[in-house]
Amino acid sequence: MRVGSKDVLVCNCEGTMRIDAQQLADVFGDETPVVNTQLCQRQLDVFAHSLTSGRPLLVACTQEAPRFEERAASATNCSITYVNIRERAGWSVEGPAAQAKIAALLAEAALDLPPTPSITLKSAGTAVVYGPGETVLECARQLAPKLTVIAVSDNYGDVAPPAQSRFQIYGGRLRAARGYLGKFELTFDGFASPTPSSRASFTFPPGQDGQVVACDLVIDLSGKARLFPADRDGYFRAAPNAPHQIQSVLFDAAEMVGEFEKPRYVRVNATLCAHSRSGKVGCTRCLDVCPSGAITPAGDYVSVDPFVCMGHGDCASVCPTSAISYDVPTGDNVLRRLRTLLLTYREAGGQSPVLLVHDLNTGADAINVMARHGRGLPAHVLPFAVNEVSSVGLELLLSAMALGAAQVRIVVRRARGGTVTGTERAVAIAESVAEGLGFGAGRCVLDEIEDPSVLEERLYQPPPAAIANAAEFDVVGGKRAVVPLALGHLHSIAPNPVDHLPLTAGSPFGTVAVDDNCTLCLSCVGACPTQALSDNPDSPQLLFTESLCIQCGLCRSTCPENAIALGARINFTAAAREKRLLREDRPFHCSRCGRAFGTASSITKMVSALSAHPMYAANGRVELLRMCPDCRVATQFEDEATPMGGRPRTIPRTTDDYLLERDRGVPPKSTH
Repeated sequence: MRVGSKDVLVCNCEGTMRIDAQQLADVFGDETPVVNTQLCQRQLDVFAHSLTSGRPLLVACTQEAPRFEERAASATNCSITYVNIRERAGWSVEGPAAQAKIAALLAEAALDLPPTPSITLKSAGTAVVYGPGETVLECARQLAPKLTVIAVSDNYGDVAPPAQSRFQIYGGRLRAARGYLGKFELTFDGFASPTPSSRASFTFPPGQDGQVVACDLVIDLSGKARLFPADRDGYFRAAPNAPHQIQSVLFDAAEMVGEFEKPRYVRVNATLCAHSRSGKVGCTRCLDVCPSGAITPAGDYVSVDPFVCMGHGDCASVCPTSAISYDVPTGDNVLRRLRTLLLTYREAGGQSPVLLVHDLNTGADAINVMARHGRGLPAHVLPFAVNEVSSVGLELLLSAMALGAAQVRIVVRRARGGTVTGTERAVAIAESVAEGLGFGAGRCVLDEIEDPSVLEERLYQPPPAAIANAAEFDVVGGKRAVVPLALGHLHSIAPNPVDHLPLTAGSPFGTVAVDDNCTLCLSCVGACPTQALSDNPDSPQLLFTESLCIQCGLCRSTCPENAIALGARINFTAAAREKRLLREDRPFHCSRCGRAFGTASSITKMVSALSAHPMYAANGRVELLRMCPDCRVATQFEDEATPMGGRPRTIPRTTDDYLLERDRGVPPKSTH
């Protein structure tokens, strides 16, 4: 059977699950597939024969992928992907009714997705082991055969120096740490080598403060606060009184020598960033939620260090402009997977789908436990794996509802430190949209993993009513392209299609209001990163396009008059996409020549503020403020009381003057 560009092999795992071959053929419009019963062993020749076609192959089994890879080792021209339909669909008390889900999982897995961009980290194997003296020395001794070890402690106590050491030993207090795998820099105070004559215990000469030690790996056994706010490649940590943790850390660290590929988790488009303009800070959403410290301000924009980034994805979920987007998988492929999954499920006859978003570790493990020891997933629950659930943003939640998901449930784990802040915000906004449009509450839910049986019980509760008239639009483009499509469709089918939906402050949608203090200086127009604010080149006007506003606050922080206020809301009317007049004024005409050169409110305010200033208070000089720049200069040349006045202005001769005289036959004037 062909699905997309791939040949598909399915197996019912020795008859432990039901696969309706004819229904699969009807969904994909191809010949009825052969349902194997033991593809990984007795029917392994079927797999081997499929490799001879040279076409991409999709195998509906993940448990035996190593066995298949071993058999396919000589078939270098055939690409193979795997999908789990057993624990995710077939192994369930509702497995016989899960045929639509099986078809959807196969269609999703058959997509041709480009590889995720990656970066290379290099480690030469130099490791600093820091902590209590006795523990540090023992760990250094174990690591010395495989790594270049630098042992550092601020308390060796009564530990006797080794008779012969295969590693470097120092005393010192760790002050600061920065860097990543292969590029760490640790700063120590009181850093010194022990005296060679140290006998029963270590003795140290006065140490050096601020000593920087470069290394590839850091093994922190101090038991104190973390050196880095979150996990970091090359940083290992264990409690000094936990031998099992320490041995696990040493085992992992000993293998960290060589080159390592790491995904470039996020893609950055600085031109879309709304962080700052002209020294005024606006949007800090990504900076506020990044748990690893990989994001730093870089002038008007933010910079993401790919070597420090650990791929949590919070930054992408909160970014309102797609300046930062999660790139695992690259581009729009998460939304492509979502659309394929939901549309295929509907085409196969599935009803009221519940999208279960989970990560590849905790969430996938919970699904396996439910399949093997419980009732398994209900037939209408579609598992949707992502690299990190904290990368899930509003574009996925709203698109899922628009494409027909009755509910979106996100499996989260708090043990990592609760880094799902961005997703929580997105869920709150999506819930506000669902309730405000009349779809009801409970459309988007966060499920904390504690016990898989508890999650299973929740999944078997009746889901909300299905959303009728689901969309089929292509989910391409950035967040600011996909979200309006989803919102527009949800509004068109809503039971309660309100025109305006209020949101909590900080939401990435809203309006702008200006009060009478506005003088139309247009500073806000220059600061707006999305061109939501604009001017009229032919008239003193401030215009606003609400659909472009991300509520970054740059206009408010830039305004010298404190005249701007923000209001979070979603405007579903057509007016949101049109320029709306916020403020206008009549032009102010020069009191001397009559040329328009400013707005009435700005000139009036300037005159009021400066009329008592010594520079303008005397001899009616305040009138200069009511003149255009040219007339202001001319008036001062005419005023004998000014340094420029009292004598005729010298008119400079130009090349045109000389050429004109030559053409008229006028003899050149002497310059002596």
